[in-house]
Amino acid sequence: MVGDVNAQFTAPIGDDDEVHNDLDLVVGHGEPQRVGRFRYFLGEQRWEWSDTVARMHGYEPGTVEPNTELLLQHKHPEDRPQVAEVLDRVVQGEPFSSRHRIVDTAGQVHWVIVVGDRMLDDDGELIGTAGFYVDVTDVLQADVSAVVTEVAESRAVIEQAKGVLMVAYGISAARAFDILVWRSQETNIKVRDLAARFLAAFTGRLPSEVLSDLDHTLLTVT
Repeated sequence: MVGDVNAQFTAPIGDDDEVHNDLDLVVGHGEPQRVGRFRYFLGEQRWEWSDTVARMHGYEPGTVEPNTELLLQHKHPEDRPQVAEVLDRVVQGEPFSSRHRIVDTAGQVHWVIVVGDRMLDDDGELIGTAGFYVDVTDVLQADVSAVVTEVAESRAVIEQAKGVLMVAYGISAARAFDILVWRSQETNIKVRDLAARFLAAFTGRLPSEVLSDLDHTLLTVT
């Protein structure tokens, strides 16, 4: 846990800077994240959320009063069954954590991590749930972009290696790929890395040299 939940929430919800600073390094690994706070009071069945959480849902601070129905409406349709179970735990004052999507008033989808813990009064009695929202949409999108880029780069290297094998042996693209996969398994090297090393071995060589030395190079790639 980051800090004492009850200590964090004894004051009215307002500025999120302190919570933001606490969670950035834990959740964002040093990257700026949008972090907000919420509270749910069992006796009054009343929600409170900070300005940041209001904006995550597309509302200007103070323009709407959160409630269970409103929060559920903003959950992504595919995630609502999961979130409904989480909300049941919230209204019972139980700790929880969830990663799901919310849809703001403009229709934009946000991936959020929501963590809650029991909120106690000065006598140690359970009075509700308090926790954090962290918007991780940008981080996930960056990860997806990185994966797409890596896949594209891997495909380009593999295609080049396949091309060399196709020309050298007069075989099909599928057969050339089979050879790379076979050698990858033999050497326990990823196909992309094997293809890159294979191509690097021929850097600066003339086509005739490539063809005459192909078998030896392919079989000795490590």
